[in-house]
Amino acid sequence: MHLAVTLALLLSSASPDAGSFTLHDASGGKEAHGARAAKGSKLEATKTEAVLRFFVVDKDKGPIKGIVIALTSPAGAKVFTDETDDEGYAEALVPNGQRYEITYLSLGRKDYAADVTVTNEPKQTIKLTLRYKPRPAPPPFVLTGIVFDTGKAFLKGSGYDKLDVVLEFMTHKRSARIEISGHTDNVGNAKSNKVLSQKRAEACRGYLISKGIDGARIKAVGFGDERPVAPNDNDDNRQKNRRIEVVELPPP
Repeated sequence: MHLAVTLALLLSSASPDAGSFTLHDASGGKEAHGARAAKGSKLEATKTEAVLRFFVVDKDKGPIKGIVIALTSPAGAKVFTDETDDEGYAEALVPNGQRYEITYLSLGRKDYAADVTVTNEPKQTIKLTLRYKPRPAPPPFVLTGIVFDTGKAFLKGSGYDKLDVVLEFMTHKRSARIEISGHTDNVGNAKSNKVLSQKRAEACRGYLISKGIDGARIKAVGFGDERPVAPNDNDDNRQKNRRIEVVELPPP
């Protein structure tokens, strides 16, 4: 059985971060979409799993390349597509009988699109056209919870959860390059603080490399106290300035 799904998303009912994708009737898409899916699909539906075929398009620019779509089940299990190709196409194989939250993968920001319910019918192929709306780049992703001993650059256990968010992003968006930057408050010697912030950024980079991410995709830099986000006038503000930030770099 092949099932083309028609869904609509009212932006007024969406969360503040929603609206990057709007679902439309896939059956109304261009014939090239169907031909592309039939020719280029690597996945095949089974009795227990459905194929979701996505086409990501901008109404003005056409197909959007480089988008990773994440599907999350109620239990929190995630399935990711590869990055969309030149025709905006990507696909995923998901278990039947579940409702999935559809988002696109972003560093430090959850861009919600919609939900889709996959029934228990066997051999389903669900085609969805996602209307893409460009958004400003997200602010730097601050790795709150990253903890170092005073004057040290060795990661402590509580910091790995945030780094694992970055790891997930880098694992599935294979074209992405990032910059990890270390920052300090203004207590102590400025030159020493800059060296320390560099070492801390390098420690975070090293963790990602140890998990299989290509080091060429990760730039580490230390800024010391040069880029405060708050005045260094009390303990709380100095704590805000002692941070690790991650940003996605633009394509070369």
